[in-house]
Amino acid sequence: MKRTAVILGMVGLIFASSLSAFAQTDTKQTRANRAQTKNAAFAEVTDNPSLPRVLLIGDSISIGYTTSVQKMLKGKANVHRIPTNGGPTIKGLDSLTEWLGDGKWDIIHFNWGLHDLKYMEGKHQVGLEEYRQNLETLVKQMKKTGATLIWCSTTPVPEGVSPPRTNKDVEAYNQAALKIMKKHDVLIDDLYTYALPQLSEIQRPNNVHFSPEGSAVLAEQVADSIMKVIRDRRPR
Repeated sequence: MKRTAVILGMVGLIFASSLSAFAQTDTKQTRANRAQTKNAAFAEVTDNPSLPRVLLIGDSISIGYTTSVQKMLKGKANVHRIPTNGGPTIKGLDSLTEWLGDGKWDIIHFNWGLHDLKYMEGKHQVGLEEYRQNLETLVKQMKKTGATLIWCSTTPVPEGVSPPRTNKDVEAYNQAALKIMKKHDVLIDDLYTYALPQLSEIQRPNNVHFSPEGSAVLAEQVADSIMKVIRDRRPR
């Protein structure tokens, strides 16, 4: 009886430990889901059928400027964004079909690069040559939608960021992307050049991200690049 009680006790402890670990994992995931749900950038957009549909694709930098772009283009465009952080090009390859969905897009404003060029275990998450190949594939897939494409250059990186990144890499990846965009006649939103002289006022210290006010500044450039396309698409 004593042996049975001991065994049952041990089984109970193991079960309780496993349940606790599951609960912690579930709680972390729940918190992440809740945080994304609360972010207004991911709110569902109800389309005005008389306005063009715009899709924003990008990482956390684009998440930061999404709501400001939506406000600036209110009454001029239905501005949607992908329901997540766009991450590196390898995530784009896995998810782009789902992100594009079945609806018609008039304009797609997109960026990949900041995650590709970060260092993980001593090397880039996505090397420069692989980045070129991935971006080429992504552009060809987006062009099939018939939407006007606007490529957004990756914003500058200050020193001392974590995970490690260098601005030299930002420039190299941007240049590689630019060649692909010119090859495919994709429009350019040079957010890098726009942000560079203002970094001390709009970017957080030792951080790739921007202050809320800084994200609003970036949104002005993004909204302007989209409005230029909308004006050109209007019947004359």
